[in-house]
Amino acid sequence: MFTAAAESLIHQAREIQDEELQGFCSRVIKLLREDLGPAAVDALQRLFLIVFATKYPRRLDKTCVDLLQATLCLPTCPEQLQVLCAAILREMSPSDSLTLSCDRAPNTRQMSLVASVLLAQGDRRQEVRSVGQRIFRVLESRQPEGPSLRHLLPVLSKVVGLAPGTLQEDQTDLLSKRLVDWLRHASVQQGLPHSGGFFSTPRARQPGPITEVDGAVASDFFTVLSTGQHFTEDQWLNVQAFSMLRAWLLHKSPEGPSTLDTDDKSELEGSTLSVLSAASTATRLLPPRERLREAAFEYCQRLIEQSNRRALRKGDADLQKACLVEAILILDVLCRQDPSFLYRTLSCLKALHTRLGTDPGSERAVLPLAQFFLNHGEAAAVGSEAIYQHLLSRLPSEHFHNPMLAFEVIRFCRDNLPLFDLHLLGILKSSFPNLFKFLAWNSPPLTSEFVGLLPALVDAGTAVEMLHTLLDLPCLTAALYLQLRSSSSPSERPLWDASVRTPGCLEAFRDPQCQGLFQHLLRTKASGSAERLTLLHQLLQPMASCARVAQCAEAVPALLQAFFSAVIQFADRALTTQLALLLLERSDSLYQVPQYEALVHRVLSSQFLALCQRNPSLVVELARELLEFVGSMSTIHSRAGVFTSVVWAIGEYLSVTCDRRCTVEQINKFFEALEALLFEVTQSRPSADQPRHPPQVVTVLMTTLTKLASRSQDLIPRVSLFLSKMRTLAQGPASSSTHSEEDTEAIRIRATELLNLLKMPSVAQFVFTPSAEVCHPRYHRDTNTSLPLALHMVSRLVEKESSLLPG
Repeated sequence: MFTAAAESLIHQAREIQDEELQGFCSRVIKLLREDLGPAAVDALQRLFLIVFATKYPRRLDKTCVDLLQATLCLPTCPEQLQVLCAAILREMSPSDSLTLSCDRAPNTRQMSLVASVLLAQGDRRQEVRSVGQRIFRVLESRQPEGPSLRHLLPVLSKVVGLAPGTLQEDQTDLLSKRLVDWLRHASVQQGLPHSGGFFSTPRARQPGPITEVDGAVASDFFTVLSTGQHFTEDQWLNVQAFSMLRAWLLHKSPEGPSTLDTDDKSELEGSTLSVLSAASTATRLLPPRERLREAAFEYCQRLIEQSNRRALRKGDADLQKACLVEAILILDVLCRQDPSFLYRTLSCLKALHTRLGTDPGSERAVLPLAQFFLNHGEAAAVGSEAIYQHLLSRLPSEHFHNPMLAFEVIRFCRDNLPLFDLHLLGILKSSFPNLFKFLAWNSPPLTSEFVGLLPALVDAGTAVEMLHTLLDLPCLTAALYLQLRSSSSPSERPLWDASVRTPGCLEAFRDPQCQGLFQHLLRTKASGSAERLTLLHQLLQPMASCARVAQCAEAVPALLQAFFSAVIQFADRALTTQLALLLLERSDSLYQVPQYEALVHRVLSSQFLALCQRNPSLVVELARELLEFVGSMSTIHSRAGVFTSVVWAIGEYLSVTCDRRCTVEQINKFFEALEALLFEVTQSRPSADQPRHPPQVVTVLMTTLTKLASRSQDLIPRVSLFLSKMRTLAQGPASSSTHSEEDTEAIRIRATELLNLLKMPSVAQFVFTPSAEVCHPRYHRDTNTSLPLALHMVSRLVEKESSLLPG
């Protein structure tokens, strides 16, 4: 995020018009021609801000562009000016007015700046190929005292990534040879300082040996983890070579598989001959590609050994962790390209995992290690369950507050789902409560990742528990907050810590009588559903206003949609019934986060209808529970959306055509319950304790009663009388105090339509309880048999608006 001052400068830069810009370009032209001093630096910084701040490309004067290119290639130009010129030209790319060429650059530092501008052009004129060929010419002609390649290696790595097919086989061999030299033969002595002081002596300027991160003198070859006061040119090249090593190993020349040395290796994979051939590689001359792999393997082995040393500085400790991750990734690439490395690597990595289990701060190295054993565990016949248990159990429990680690773990699970066997997939599914800790604490950035992962986590055995967990996800966020704060001393808590304002939550978290609730909420494995949810919600209610809890609550509806989309694919009748009943129960037992209940009710109402559509017998099977649900006015007040969906489902699926177990007695029971409820709704008046009922509740109740009457025609007179009263009531003055004019008109129209249909019971039954044939799309496309035509004819017959004759 930008500061207020930076935002103000960017806004001013965006407001500059073309006329003002042209005037400023004239000033820049004058400065570049006359004085390449501080004034020119300040002017170029302002010009870069103007070009950078706007989303559309700014047009600069051609003279200005030409001078920027000339200044960039000027041998005596200060480096700061060259960097600014290159940055402005990159922001203008792609541009037709550029005439730059790497051949014009007088040294490698300026060549790298020119190359960065050319690569930003997008390869419209084969700039990528020309840059790559120029760098390789420098690489081929370089002598020990020649130009430095430190500035060109990053550009070359970019070229390889953008257009790998532009390199020829002899060029790839050349770079492989150079990488071997830089990786294995860098000096182990420190470099000389750039300039000595007045009192410096020749003895003081003698270079000392390179040291390890723990201060010991290095006893082996130089690596990126070697330390010193000053570094030589070949040591800097060693560091850069390691940074591009993995990308280069993955690089393929135009010939493709030939560079991966697959000629005879396919027959030796996993065999004893592979192991024997590995021992003989040191005694025979290897091709450049294989020599590079050997050098990379030795380099990574030394990095793993160096990472075991205790660093004296925090910066070196962080570098150890980063290099350890990269070393494991490179070993994975080597073993995939040449299986002979696999048996030389396994013992080292198994010992490494044992060390990582007791080494705090090395959590990110567990991921590439798990990836390695996932890729090669079967070939090596190695049981790696401990690594996956570490990954799926300890990491989420102990490091849920690390956003980068959370993203990498979830992405690892998503990307490797095709590689998981049944056993590992079972471990993943049973660990979903633990993985949800990442989601609860980092819900905004991880929501989309979990939406993609949920279908793999849910099955018939975990569906019910997972639905409970999703509905209580904001509670999990609050519990994690308390867990994190209870482990730190009061002096370490920030001022914005919500637990400081709500000490009762921390006391409840530490209370032995409540530990069972919190332990279940913070469980690491699937273990069934919890009870006493109301008590848990009450204990955590003071935390409902925390920003992190509110963010988590906003993510739950999208996760619920993904959950039901996955469950609907495999749910049988028993699971569907169980989920439908759970929706009714949990709709009145939710954590009271602002706006959370309304958002969840919207999802639950739509998903209840989807479950009923999948299994129409649900209404008959859950008749007792549904009667209890719709039998009280409190349900309408607290769960209007879910109530509307349930009443609609009753009218839609309480029929013999949906379930032969449906009886007239059941229909009459539902009818009497809904009739009494509708009467109470229409007679009640809004108050502070009893808010106004939505008009959808009234119209759905009327429609459902009409549907039930069409299936039990003895009820038609009662419904007709009630609908007549509703139509009259909607036109009266008392209705205006309860509903708006628009809502009142909607109720009146619906009552009139339903009353007209009941005047012809056979047509009403045809409309409200259509057979399977009527549900066929033909009845909605064919103008002679369509359902809208039938409704239109009934309206004309009943209201006598016209005769049966056309016109």
